[in-house]
Amino acid sequence: MEERRLRDLWREARELSFGTSGEVERLESPPTPLRFLRDYVAANKPCVISRAATLHWPAIGRSLWSDDAYLCRALNGRSVSVHLTPHGRADSLVPLPSAPGGGRGLCFATACSRSMEFSEALHLIAATGSPSSPVVAYAQQQHDCFRAEYSALAADVEPHIPWATEALACLPEAVNLWIGNGRSETSFHKDHYENLYVVVTGKKHFLLLPPTEAHRLYVRSYPAAQYVARTSSSSEDMGELKLEMLEPETLVPWCSVDPYPPSPEAMAEHRSSFPLYFEGPRPFECTLEAGEMLYLV
Repeated sequence: MEERRLRDLWREARELSFGTSGEVERLESPPTPLRFLRDYVAANKPCVISRAATLHWPAIGRSLWSDDAYLCRALNGRSVSVHLTPHGRADSLVPLPSAPGGGRGLCFATACSRSMEFSEALHLIAATGSPSSPVVAYAQQQHDCFRAEYSALAADVEPHIPWATEALACLPEAVNLWIGNGRSETSFHKDHYENLYVVVTGKKHFLLLPPTEAHRLYVRSYPAAQYVARTSSSSEDMGELKLEMLEPETLVPWCSVDPYPPSPEAMAEHRSSFPLYFEGPRPFECTLEAGEMLYLV
């Protein structure tokens, strides 16, 4: 009875607010502030806005950020934060270091963070995109990193999105810039604020669940750990990373579901452990191309 009621709730919420196609609505032009507030913000409904919203940005319209030489000149002498993991999944669940061979115990692992000159960071990110690399580098610093570490690029983008600023009645609290490669991933999580995510170069694929289905992610508390470098401090020879538990023990609430388990055995275990996710409605999916913008909350 309870399961049936739960599935009815999912269905009704999707029919009322999100639709049942499993695809995120796409807008060919930026919405008015009123439409954005009424149809998307108030409804907690994601949408993708076309390149028409960003084509006037030099970073996109003139493809400035597709030119590595331009970026290195603009950021010459600047240091940026780079995050290193063995697999490209920073802030994610991994087996406990005390549970070798894929034991059942899990911990919440954060990346090894290094500060280095931008040109060195860009080279490292590209080089660790190879499957043979023992580490994956991802510039994914939070806390307003664009205005702190990449301020030399500020003229290449708008400082805020005017129609969103008017609808939300505030300027952005933080602006972040993330630079990754094909191995960079972000695990399921929930942000506690509005997001406007723009892909400047490349592409990024998203899986999204409505807020009414947050329980399907089985948020549980996990002990915190961090990757540290075993050997070299040089970006040319990073060596392997070691996972160390934080002391004193710190518990972090995190989503338990991996939507893409690495093996049939892992998939079978996930389906058994997290039936609300794997037997429920499919997540909404979208792939952002260069210049496109995603609103999500």
